[in-house]
Amino acid sequence: MGAIIERCRNWLPARLDTTQLPPRVRDAIRRQQESSEVLIGWIQLGVVITFAVLYTLAPKTFTEEAEFAPVPWVLAAYFVFTVLRLILAHYGRLPHWMLYLSVVVDMVLLLGLIWSFHLQYKQPASFYLKAPTLLYVFIFIALRALRFQARFVIIAGIVAALGWLALVGYVISVDPQNTMITRDYVEYLTSNSVLLGAEFDKVISILMVTAIIAIALTRARRLLIQSVVDSSTAQDLSRFVPSEVVRQVKSSEERVKAGQGEVGQATILFTDIEGFTTISEALSPEQLIATLNEYFSVVVEPIERFGGVINQFQGDAILATFNLPEKNPDHAANAVQAALEIQDVLKARTFGENITLNCRVGINTGMCVGGLVGTVDRLGYTVHGDNVNLAARLEQLNKEYGTRIIVSEATAELAGWERFAFERIGEVQVRGRKTATVIYTVSPLQLKSAP
Repeated sequence: MGAIIERCRNWLPARLDTTQLPPRVRDAIRRQQESSEVLIGWIQLGVVITFAVLYTLAPKTFTEEAEFAPVPWVLAAYFVFTVLRLILAHYGRLPHWMLYLSVVVDMVLLLGLIWSFHLQYKQPASFYLKAPTLLYVFIFIALRALRFQARFVIIAGIVAALGWLALVGYVISVDPQNTMITRDYVEYLTSNSVLLGAEFDKVISILMVTAIIAIALTRARRLLIQSVVDSSTAQDLSRFVPSEVVRQVKSSEERVKAGQGEVGQATILFTDIEGFTTISEALSPEQLIATLNEYFSVVVEPIERFGGVINQFQGDAILATFNLPEKNPDHAANAVQAALEIQDVLKARTFGENITLNCRVGINTGMCVGGLVGTVDRLGYTVHGDNVNLAARLEQLNKEYGTRIIVSEATAELAGWERFAFERIGEVQVRGRKTATVIYTVSPLQLKSAP
């Protein structure tokens, strides 16, 4: 017996305390629940309209002498209540108590409608116990599952079960001299007799369906919350690695490992602030961080607008790649254009406490490898290769040549001689390379709009 109880506990997920979740996760869950209430309202409205249309089109089986026809009144009342509820849900002003009231109203109106059938058709009270309209309670129970909170499903099921028991009790007590109770199944099916076992079967069915949905919903809610947490975490982590890498990690069939990467042609862009050491000495740590963050925001904008991917922030330097990992067919020209716009925006503004910042840029195009490096427990995305080192070296050469932007001949050729004003400034022998590298500075010739 103990083993059975333990297994049942394993089937039910442990209670998840949402108060321990970060505020942004709780907000995401709250928004999901609010949108669910709007959806529930629209479904309820659709149910009312569907019932109204069917009732209007269906032939009426009650006689003209019937005391009253309750269906139109019930549908009208439910329509008004549903519209009010939908408006409140749409504007996010649905009070918590009204959620519970809505569950009760659903069942009370439905069961009240069923109760009225014996008056409408002038039959004994037991007549309504055979009404197939009872099946609609399962619609209202299932409807509460959209909120992903099992307690509303449970309340709906309990109200439905108690309501049906009340209707059965009314049948038995309305005429003590003739309770209409029988034990003959055939008589039950062919007359207005009451078979208590059949009515208890209905109650048990309602409670069993409620329990099954509640258990499934409890498990699903835990998965939903975990999904929201994972999604929020992924969004935060996407700020640390390129979005293309995030997509690759999400779609990977296996756990990502160090060394996974791709080889391809890319344009590498390095930036570095001129005289940053001197500037940093005059600033407090707080001012330094604030100035750097402001500078990075300004410089990153044109890089990303032209399809570049920020690979690393290295002190005051930025390493950006074009065409790796995200494809960028016009990567060389886009990198050059981004560098020119960086210079323009830095000339037009100051940072922090009226600090003027200038930056040097080095750009090179060639084959390199981009991938995940690190340990089993800690990975980072970066690019490697001789062409990456050359781009870093070109950025440093700006000091010697008195320039702000230096590009390699490979970048100039791919970007297009006719699109920018490239000026050859010399050749450099970079350590580790057998041949000299021809270098150019660049200025705008034909401004190109962002892609």
